[in-house]
Amino acid sequence: MAQPTALIVDDDANFRESLELLVRREDFATRTAGSLAEARAKLAASPVDVLLLDLTLPDGDGLAWSREDPAAANAEVIVITGSTSVETAVNALRGGALDYLTKPIDRARLSTALMNVARTRALKREVGSLRGELRDLGRFGRLVGRSKPMLDVYDLIARVAPTDASVLITGESGTGKELVAETIHMASPRRDRVLLPVNCGAVSPNLIESELFGHERGSFTGAEKQRKGYFERANGGTLFLDEVTEMPLELQVKLLRVLETGHIVRVGGSDPIRVDVRVVAATNRNAEEAVRSGQLREDLFYRLNVFPIALPPLRAREGDVELLAEHFLRELNRESDTHKRWSRVALDRIRTNAWTGNVRELHNAVRRAYILGGDEIGPETIPCSDAPPPERSGGPALEVKVGTSIAKMEERLILATLDLTEGDKKKAAEILGISLKTLYNRLNVYAASGVLAARGGVEGLRSATRQ
Repeated sequence: MAQPTALIVDDDANFRESLELLVRREDFATRTAGSLAEARAKLAASPVDVLLLDLTLPDGDGLAWSREDPAAANAEVIVITGSTSVETAVNALRGGALDYLTKPIDRARLSTALMNVARTRALKREVGSLRGELRDLGRFGRLVGRSKPMLDVYDLIARVAPTDASVLITGESGTGKELVAETIHMASPRRDRVLLPVNCGAVSPNLIESELFGHERGSFTGAEKQRKGYFERANGGTLFLDEVTEMPLELQVKLLRVLETGHIVRVGGSDPIRVDVRVVAATNRNAEEAVRSGQLREDLFYRLNVFPIALPPLRAREGDVELLAEHFLRELNRESDTHKRWSRVALDRIRTNAWTGNVRELHNAVRRAYILGGDEIGPETIPCSDAPPPERSGGPALEVKVGTSIAKMEERLILATLDLTEGDKKKAAEILGISLKTLYNRLNVYAASGVLAARGGVEGLRSATRQ
């Protein structure tokens, strides 16, 4: 295999010389340039595999040039900057850079970035070819759909998967955010390592720090032995933080520090532990509104939102409902070695239903229809869900005193909404604009703290943790 080539573009001659020595130690052939004009001339003479590129050069913006110059477009880009701001890093990665390095250069970080060059180039070719084939089939990984919004999502996944950029997936409950995270992982250089999902809303606030970062023996009551957390267990792979806006604010500070430094400290420990983990996060809330309301730290939002992917609701995916229904039925037939099929009238009902619960609701409806239907599944097996969603206003006013904590306000609002719906948790979740899973998680916390036991008169609340 030919030796890979790097072009170092920086106007500081001493820095260029020292970086060139480090790059050569990683078994790269090197060339250098002190300006964009010189870099253009070097690339015109011979292409390179990677550009190590200063952002600010005497004759222009290095990153902008790398995107505009056709000769530079075929090379991977590693940005070099003297700035450590989040905005600089985010702009570089969104602009197509493979990675970014800050001055002075960390040799271990440089080595990792250069090791990723060959893998990334091969993956981009593979993913690009796969994307072209699967667009026609309406598939990408386990994602199914050929509507324009979904093809746009496939394009974004194909762009970001071969990189190490953090991704924030947003979308309504049931749209398939975890499948997007899985597809990103499987199309990335980390696909041979583990993908670990963590539901930030399902873990007790008292235990989530230990779950994420691990703990030392004796660090708290019940910690009888040392335990590795999700970050250590996902080392070399991908960590999927689902419902990240449900994470306690005090833990968000610690998560931000891990993303900035690449080190974790176990609960009860003092020694930092290096971890190499890609973070993909998801939320069914509007993340920017969560920042404005104080539920999500702004600095953490910018760290997670390096590459945003907005997943469309099923109602915005014209033509995908029938495609998904056929796909789910084929899966069930394959699992049970059957040959059931939809009647035309059943497919018409599926196509015209509202599916406010998105793909998850459709999947569950197909499974129910498969169980109830014969060889040809008729419309009577499909629940009619074309009614508009419940109104999100119109209930009694809820007075809150200034100085009340956000957690207490949320608790009162959830319980008052359950009173309004007479314990109907599905309807309450829809009114609140949260997933049913998040509502159950909150009720579990309230039950553990004794809040529900103190509320006599709403039987549905008492049984919340049993349903």
